[in-house]
Amino acid sequence: MPDFIQIHPSDNVAVALRPIPKGTEFQGVAANMDIPQGHKMALRGVAEGENVVKYGFAIGHATAAIAPGDWVHTHNMATNLEGEMEYAYHPKAVPVKPIPAGTFQGYRRKDGRAATRNEIWIIPTVGCVNDVAKALVRDNQDLVQGSIDGLYTFTHPFGCSQTGEDHAQTRKLLAALTRHPNAGAVLVLSLGCENLTHEQFLAELGDFDPERVQFLTCQDVPDELVAGREALEKCAAFAGQFKREPIPASELVVGMKCGGSDGLSGITANPTVGRFSDLLVAMGGSTVLTEVPEMFGAEGFLMDRCISEEVFQKAVSMINGFKAYFIRHNEVVYDNPSPGNKQGGITTLEDKSCGCVQKGGSAPIMDVIGYGEQVTTKGLNMLYGPGNDLVSATALTAAGAHVILFTTGRGTPFGAPAPTMKIATNTPLATKKTTWIDFNAGVVADGAKTLDEAAQDLMALVLEVCSGKKTRAEEKGFREISIFKDGVVL
Repeated sequence: MPDFIQIHPSDNVAVALRPIPKGTEFQGVAANMDIPQGHKMALRGVAEGENVVKYGFAIGHATAAIAPGDWVHTHNMATNLEGEMEYAYHPKAVPVKPIPAGTFQGYRRKDGRAATRNEIWIIPTVGCVNDVAKALVRDNQDLVQGSIDGLYTFTHPFGCSQTGEDHAQTRKLLAALTRHPNAGAVLVLSLGCENLTHEQFLAELGDFDPERVQFLTCQDVPDELVAGREALEKCAAFAGQFKREPIPASELVVGMKCGGSDGLSGITANPTVGRFSDLLVAMGGSTVLTEVPEMFGAEGFLMDRCISEEVFQKAVSMINGFKAYFIRHNEVVYDNPSPGNKQGGITTLEDKSCGCVQKGGSAPIMDVIGYGEQVTTKGLNMLYGPGNDLVSATALTAAGAHVILFTTGRGTPFGAPAPTMKIATNTPLATKKTTWIDFNAGVVADGAKTLDEAAQDLMALVLEVCSGKKTRAEEKGFREISIFKDGVVL
C-alpha cells in the first residue's frame, strides 16, 4: 500500500493514505511527526501567510511557518474564505463521449417514467398524524406481497404553524415526494386543521392519477386506522399491477452526496462517484450534485463547466444566495468542516469543498434546480440544498433520484426514501462496518483498483440495486426525511 499521495503536481502537501510513523519518507521528505490517515504533510516549507495548496487549489493559508515534513492541520493553517463573491464565466464545458447504455430491471409507470422500487408510501402533511402513519405501516404489512417492495412512511414535524417560505418549502417537498416514481401508490395523510390544507396540497401536486394517490383526513372519519386500511388496500391493488422489466440506464437519475467525510473522501470515494457520474451521463442518464455550502471555495471546479451563460448565472445565484442565507443569520460562510471531518483530516471548508465537488466528475453542468424541484434535463445537474445529510438526501429524493450514492469516511447508518448506497473512502471502515457499507472505494487507496476500475464496479452495483438488490440501509428499514427550515414556528 502506498504511504502518501500528491493529488496535483502543484500541491505543497501530500495526503497520508494510512497512519504514517514519524520518519517515513515521501519524495525525499521525511515526516517530522506521526501523520494520521487522511491528514496532510508539507512537501516543502510554507511561510506564514502563504497558501496551502491541495487538488492544485489554495485550501487556506499557513498561520505559522510550516517546515517540510510537518503535519498540516488546524493548528497551523486557516481558511481564506469570506462572504459573497463575483464570478466571471469562462466556458470550459467539454461534452462526454456517448457510450451504449446498460440496462436494469425496473418498473415502467403509466406516465412513462422509470422506477427502481415499487413501494407504497404514506406521506403525512402534518406532524400531528405521524403516529397514525406509523401505526398504519405497522398494521398493514400483509399488503406487501407480489411485486410490491414495501410499505413506508416518512414522518416530519412540520405542516402547521409555519409561515412564508418555510410553509411553501414543506408543501413543495411533500408534493414532490408524492410524485416520486419509486412510489407505486401513495396515501396522503392529513389531520384536518393544519395550515397546509388539502386544497393547498392539491394545488401544489398538480395533475395526478386518482388510482395512484389516495387521501385521508383523520378528523373526517370515525376511525382513521380502519379508513387508512381501506385506502391502503386501494393503493396495494394499484401498485400490484407493476412488474419489473428491462429499462435503459439512460432513464436513471442518481443523486450524489457525502457525509462523515475524511481526508480520503476527495481521493477515493468522491472521484470514484465522479467517474461513475461521467459514465452515466455518457449513457444518457442524469446525476444530481447538491450540498451548496460544500461548494464554497471550490466554485472554480464547477462554474466554468456550465453549459451556457444562463446556467452559469443560475449557479452564481445559487451559490451567492446560500452565502446570503448564512450572512442573514449572522453566521460566517466557512463555519465548516465538522469536528468529525477535522478528525478525519479535513482542515478548512476549501479543503472539504474541493474534495466534495469531485463527485461531479468532469461532465458539463446542464441545469441548476431549486429545492423541491425535479430534474428535467439529462446530464449533470446542481441542486439547491444544504450540506446536512438528512436534509440534502431528502432534497435529492424529491428531485427524482432513483438511488443516492452516499460517500463516507467515518460511516453513517442513515437512509433516505430513495435507496441510499454507502460508499466507504477507506478499507478499515468498510471492514468494520459491513452492515452499513455497500461499496468500498478504499481499494483505490490500497492500490488494488484504479479510479476508473472502481467506477466500473460501482456502475455494476448500482444497476443491481436499481434491479432490486437491497442496500444495507434498506435491509435495516432505515428511511427518513428532513425538511429544510429557515423561518419562525408560530
